[in-house]
Amino acid sequence: VLAELIEKFVSHLSESKTDCYFSTGSYKAMDADVKKENLSSVQQLGVEMTVRYGKYLNLLKEDAEKGLCFVLKNCEEFLKQQQRTVVSSLCCLQEHYAGYDWFASSIFLIMSGDRERTLMFLQQFSCLLASAFLWLPRLHLSMHLPITTVEYGIHPVYFCSAHHIEMLLKAELPLVCSAFHMSGFTPSQICLQWITQCFWNYMDWSEICHYIAICIFLGPDYQIYICISLFRHLQQDILKHTEA
Repeated sequence: VLAELIEKFVSHLSESKTDCYFSTGSYKAMDADVKKENLSSVQQLGVEMTVRYGKYLNLLKEDAEKGLCFVLKNCEEFLKQQQRTVVSSLCCLQEHYAGYDWFASSIFLIMSGDRERTLMFLQQFSCLLASAFLWLPRLHLSMHLPITTVEYGIHPVYFCSAHHIEMLLKAELPLVCSAFHMSGFTPSQICLQWITQCFWNYMDWSEICHYIAICIFLGPDYQIYICISLFRHLQQDILKHTEA
């Protein structure tokens, strides 16, 4: 039901010029084109974890690994069409996105391992503003960002979402804010970790689905409100740890 709902919603929005924030160009996924591409060791480890989790949730079949590799390779090729060339020694500014694509993997699970359906959804979703904040590889070396922003290697999730989380935290949960300040560790660091990993290993699968759905339906600013609500939920634990 969720898969159909987000598909129809995103398909409807992607047909509306006022809702399309990014241009997507044309891309056709072909098996032969991506067969020569190799996944990094980090991506291979991510694929193993995703398939194991998907089978545990009874969402994936035995041959799911090939399908997920197909999706990840095609996503990389598709997004490459919208990337700049930047010469830098920074790991995060190399041609390939340094981490694992947790968002694409989450969509693959939501679509029950259907690779064509997953790719179609991601291509349509990539033209919406929410994709910039939910799907981190979407803006890797992106031509949609000013060149100075790309060269700094700092993702908009950090200077937009995480910045607003810290501002709201100060107003809404001053004790939690002080606890972080005393620890010498910023709330934005943990939020960036949560968001990058699409809350995998932090929330249950149904909650991860709710997070993705809420941000798609109601807008990417709900990413900020969800992080604040998590800090509110964890407030007592955070304060207890601070005292200890």
